[in-house]
Amino acid sequence: MRAANKMKEHLLKILIIGDGNVGKSSFVHRYVHGQFNRTYKMTVGVDFSVKMLHWSDKEKVRVQLWDLAGQERFISMTRIYYKGAVGCVVMFDVTDSSSFLTCRLWKQDLDNKAMLPNGGSIPCILLANKSDLPEWAVPADRIEAFCKANGFFTWMATSVKDNKNIDEAMRSLVEEVLSIQSSLDPLPPKTEDGVHPEQEPQLGNSAEKSCC
Repeated sequence: MRAANKMKEHLLKILIIGDGNVGKSSFVHRYVHGQFNRTYKMTVGVDFSVKMLHWSDKEKVRVQLWDLAGQERFISMTRIYYKGAVGCVVMFDVTDSSSFLTCRLWKQDLDNKAMLPNGGSIPCILLANKSDLPEWAVPADRIEAFCKANGFFTWMATSVKDNKNIDEAMRSLVEEVLSIQSSLDPLPPKTEDGVHPEQEPQLGNSAEKSCC
C-alpha cells in the first residue's frame, strides 16, 4: 500500500488587540468554538486559544490566538505578548468612536514592538465589530481611509452575535501571513547537514480585497 504523504503543519501566532469591551474574547470564542456567549469576564493580561485549520490536502495551519486585555494598565506588558507574532487583529466597536480612535495607538504600539524578519510591519487586519447594531458611530468611508493611512492590509465589518465575517476575516489574515512568509523566504538555504528548513506554502486562493 502506498504510504500517505505527511501533512505539513504551520504554526502561526496571531494577536487580538483593541480596547476593552469591543468583543475580542467573544470573537475568539466564536471562531474557535462556533458559539456566542452574551457575557464574558474581563480579560486580565492575556487569554490563549488554538484552532487547527485543514488548509489544503497537504497542509494544516495551527493558529494560536493571543487575546490581549484592552485596559490601559496592561499596555506596558504588550512587548512580552507580541514576541513571535506573525499576524494581528485590531478590533473596535463600530458603535463607539473612542474605541476606533485608539486603534491608531494600538497599531503604533504593535509596529514599535513586533516586526517581520526584514524589519517590516506584521500583517494586520482591522475589524469593525458589533456591525449588527444600527447606530454606527464611524462611517465605512472613514474606516476605509483610516485603514489605508495606518498600514492595515484590509478591514471588515464583523458581528460575533450574527457570526458575520468571523471565519472570513481570519482566513484573510492567515492567507496574508502565509503569503508574506513565502515571499520573504521563497528558497531557504540548506543547513549544514543538507536539510532544507520548512518552506511556507504557495497559496491557491486569492486573498480578500485589500484596502491598500
